[in-house]
Amino acid sequence: MLQRYTKEFNYNLKLAAPVMLGMLGHTFVGLIDNIMVGQLGTAELAAVSLGNSFMFVAMSLGIGFSTAITPLVAEADGESNFANGKLAFKNGLFLCTTLGIILFLGILIAKPLMYHMKQPVEVVELAIPYLDLVAVSLIPLIVFQAFKQFSDGLSLTKYPMYATLIANIVNVLLNYLLIFGKFGFPQMGIVGAAVGTLVSRIIMVVFLWVFLKAKEKSKSYISNIKLFVLQSSMLKKIITLGFPSALQMFFEVGIFTSAIWISGILGKNPQAANQIALNLSAMTFMVAMGLSVAAMVRVGNQKGLKQYRELRRIAFSIFLLTLFIEIVFAMCFIIFNNMLPEIYLDVGDVENLADNTEVLTIAAKLLIIAALFQISDGIQVAVLGALRGLQDVKIPTAITFFAYWVVGFPISFYLGLYTKYKSLGIWIGLLAGLTTSALLLYVRFNYLSKDLVIKKDNL
Repeated sequence: MLQRYTKEFNYNLKLAAPVMLGMLGHTFVGLIDNIMVGQLGTAELAAVSLGNSFMFVAMSLGIGFSTAITPLVAEADGESNFANGKLAFKNGLFLCTTLGIILFLGILIAKPLMYHMKQPVEVVELAIPYLDLVAVSLIPLIVFQAFKQFSDGLSLTKYPMYATLIANIVNVLLNYLLIFGKFGFPQMGIVGAAVGTLVSRIIMVVFLWVFLKAKEKSKSYISNIKLFVLQSSMLKKIITLGFPSALQMFFEVGIFTSAIWISGILGKNPQAANQIALNLSAMTFMVAMGLSVAAMVRVGNQKGLKQYRELRRIAFSIFLLTLFIEIVFAMCFIIFNNMLPEIYLDVGDVENLADNTEVLTIAAKLLIIAALFQISDGIQVAVLGALRGLQDVKIPTAITFFAYWVVGFPISFYLGLYTKYKSLGIWIGLLAGLTTSALLLYVRFNYLSKDLVIKKDNL
């Protein structure tokens, strides 16, 4: 019985691995950013966390919206319908570019809110110039996402990985040169990290376009694009799928962003510890995101072929694989919870010994909670990918809002600010929201996919 699902593991991993590696590479740069910035001090690390919290909200909307392109391209590919696939890509690229510009302007407008959020003043003053530059990078990032989601829809998942890895190498190199002022470059501190991010994201778009242009399967899709010659029905379809998907990601990222802000109210050290635990959790989450993309593509293909029993079997194989992998990650977080945070700070810095010790102590405790929500987080994002493959987005949007903002956030807010649990309480709320989301989304997918099988059998 179990072999029906486990025999799909190899193909699932083959499809998901490039996505995982690309996302892990991107997150690894975040890890390097945090390690490098952490050498400057806990205030600088907290400032990057605060600045990125604004970015995460904007990115969630842009990246979430772009996911509408993948199932449409995957379904068209399953049907061998080139015209629909190109329409989905071209209209999606236009919408993502427009959204990237809007989100960039939105961050500039929202930036003064930092002064009214009860955050440490020294952290805000460091975060403002960092955010100015990182906000610009939203535009190439969302454009890249349009190309990436299109590439994933054609099952060409390795090309976004290549582009991301090249950009990441550039980012790490620029960070080293500009944060610390090496080899005659100016010492720019955390602003240097922002410059590295901006340049690397521009490079990422250029290289992905070059890779796709050279590939026979994708070349005709991205050639002779008349970007402003659009089809209203396809625009409407992408918006109908993309807007709820953007909200789904916004609701999840939003609760993690609220954790950053609540931690900031507790002080710069809890905020720095929160950033460490979030960054480590993000590394493992990218593996689940890769499997989510695999679920979206494979479910979208089977939907195009109208093979609904196979659709269920393949989806459940991905859910099972995600469960196994996340259990391994959870065990690693529990075993190494004291060691992992130490890579972020200079433990030999006598001058900042008290601050660093407090940050490391809090972060180690948070990783125990993070270990528990690895499983829920992985399952919920894998199931969400399968639902997007079915092009079911409205009910999952309501589910994610309920799970994160009706269940999770009130628990985080109350336990974090009004009980002795403080930072631990914030993360208990995150765990509650993710677990609720995983359970309800699974119920939704099981119901919908069963219904498709029953309806086909009755024809």
